[in-house]
Amino acid sequence: MQKFLTTLLLTSDHARLRYWSAMALFALIVVVGSIPGARADAAEVASGIVLHSTAYAVLAFLVFTGSRGTPTQRVPKAVLTIAAMGAIDEFVQSFLPYRHGALSDWLVDCSAALLTATLLWVLWSSRKVAA
Repeated sequence: MQKFLTTLLLTSDHARLRYWSAMALFALIVVVGSIPGARADAAEVASGIVLHSTAYAVLAFLVFTGSRGTPTQRVPKAVLTIAAMGAIDEFVQSFLPYRHGALSDWLVDCSAALLTATLLWVLWSSRKVAA
């Protein structure tokens, strides 16, 4: 099981799949977040900070592990990609009458990406994961 997960999540064998999964997941986040009442329903399960942190940390993981280059090159790719995704999400929300774009949400997105990418950089560099 560990070998399967390592192959699926960490090696270059499925990197392209992880990268495009991040793009699809982001599109899903924007679409679901645009449904009236969806955010209120999600708030019953977890706070906005938890939802944003978790979603954008997962996206950062997928972008980091799905990108090419050294771990040092992957960190800015992941963080900047997530920063752009978060900005797009908040921009879309600013046009919805039942939502609002918030700088604080974007900062949570960026913080989750930075923390996740940095942790992955440390793990990737120390474990010598096959890229």
